[in-house]
Amino acid sequence: MPAPLVVPDASVLLKWVLPSEEEPDLDQALRLRTAIVNDLVRALVPGLWLYEAGNTVARRFPAQASGWMAAMMQFGLEEAPPSVPWLAAALDLTRTHRVTFYDAAYHALAITRKGLFVTADERYAHQMPRDGSVVALSEWKPPTTSLSPRR
Repeated sequence: MPAPLVVPDASVLLKWVLPSEEEPDLDQALRLRTAIVNDLVRALVPGLWLYEAGNTVARRFPAQASGWMAAMMQFGLEEAPPSVPWLAAALDLTRTHRVTFYDAAYHALAITRKGLFVTADERYAHQMPRDGSVVALSEWKPPTTSLSPRR
């Protein structure tokens, strides 16, 4: 049976490298990272993840930006190429729910690939229909309970 597909956005991925132990939902983000590393879930991201994460890290933590971005790239996250169905879904989400195309890009990828969009943006997650395609990081459940976060 194939591993469940998750589409983590930059708000989740950044928690893997940001320096604060007080980062909200850090344990959840690390559980997700562990599940990905251990192939318990399959991660897929749109190519824009690198630019979103890089923008945040470069602006907020310029001295650490190079190392942190290199660390994130070493995870070898699978990037989905753009497609017509993905674009249509992203544009529909943007128009229907008045969200940014950036947020919709991750969500649309989850919808078109039958996965789960995981975001730390609780406002986004809770304004969307409860159709199983999006979940707030704080509510994400790992496929097993034996995961312990590794830093």
